[in-house]
Order: sequence, then C-alpha cells, then structure tokens
Amino acid sequence: MDDKKDILEKVDKLVCMYKKGLLGGEIMPEDENPNLDRNSLENYNYFTLPMALNYQRNSYKLWEGANKTWKDEETRFVFNTRKVENSDFEKVKEALVKYRVALQPNKQVEIWVKLCKTFNELFDGDIRKIFEINNNDVEKIRKYIQQDNKAKFPYLSGNKICNYWLYVLYQYTDIRFNNIEKLTVAPDTHVVKASYKLGLINEEELNSNNVQLIVIDRWNEILKDTRI
Repeated sequence: MDDKKDILEKVDKLVCMYKKGLLGGEIMPEDENPNLDRNSLENYNYFTLPMALNYQRNSYKLWEGANKTWKDEETRFVFNTRKVENSDFEKVKEALVKYRVALQPNKQVEIWVKLCKTFNELFDGDIRKIFEINNNDVEKIRKYIQQDNKAKFPYLSGNKICNYWLYVLYQYTDIRFNNIEKLTVAPDTHVVKASYKLGLINEEELNSNNVQLIVIDRWNEILKDTRI
C-alpha cells in the first residue's frame, strides 16, 4: 500500500468532488422504488429480493424492472415470500421475467424462490427478524449470513452483495445498525480498480483470487480513526 497520508488526501478530494456532483451518482439505482412505508415488511422485501440478482448487470435496469413488477398487480405477489413458496414455479418465473427482473429464467428464479423459503423457514416470513436476533449488529448479521447459514442465502451472502444490501437497507428502510462503522466497502470490479489506482493494492494483489477481501481490509485500515 502507498503512503497512507497521500491516499487520504486523494480520498478527501474524491469526496469533495462527489459532494459537488462532479462524479455523478445523484440518482441511485434503488431510487427506483414504490415509496413504501420505510418500516413495512413489504419495503424490506422490496430492497432485499432483487438485490440477490444484482450481479453482472445494469443495476438501474434491475430496479426499474423491480418497480414495474411491484406496480403490476399480477406480478406483485413475488415480493410476498409466502405467496412465492405456495405458487407454481412457472408462475413465479413468468412474473420475474415479465419486466426482466430475472435475466436467467431458471437460475435467478431459483435463487429468488430459495430466499423466500429461507425467510419463511428461519424468520416466519419476516426478514426483519434476522436483524432482531442479531441485535442489529453489522458483524453478527454478516456472520449469520456469510458463515453460519451461507447456503441458505444464495448471492446475498457474497462479499459485495451482502455489504451493499445492508447499506441499501440502511438508506431506504427504518433499520439502524449497531457497529455501523463495520459496514465495509462493497468491492465490485469498479471499486477494486479504483483501489488499485489510489494505491491501496498493488498489481499482484489486483490479480489475486482474494482481491475482494484484500480491498475490504485495506479500506478498513486506511479509514480507521478518520472522520469517514
């Protein structure tokens, strides 16, 4: 890693540029939503289930499709975990494919259905209980999903998706996490490349199979005891 002081100076410049609107991002993909009550189960499901399908695709198109799926009375049922589990697979597939929430009509629908079954089995259909039983603690929640019950949370348990999902819930629901500083950067391809450009990782680490975990550790290290 390059000099910490030098990196933090660059980070400060980037933050200032972002706040001035020079980097874009004023409209986030998840802003495309039906404006449900922040504390409602429907709102939590809306910002949870599509997140598991948010990989190698245009996020804006995903959430545009999710919003259309919610507003269509014939397809809205896919956000109700009980109705999904009790519905025929083909009916669920038809609903998720209609507005291209699911681009892979079998694999991604299976992920959606499995998550619904997990929420029904472990939390009596209420995803909010996962936070209650883990004291709203970011580290405990991640451990519960990424280690203790990883197979039950396909894709939602990934290094990138899990962190970003929790961040989105923090922004769009009424959840307030304990240990919020433990919520790490979501290390997608863009963040990894930017981390390399900033000098947090070297070329060997950039090409490492563990690059996501390395990036998370480096950002935690560089921002420790700072105002960020």
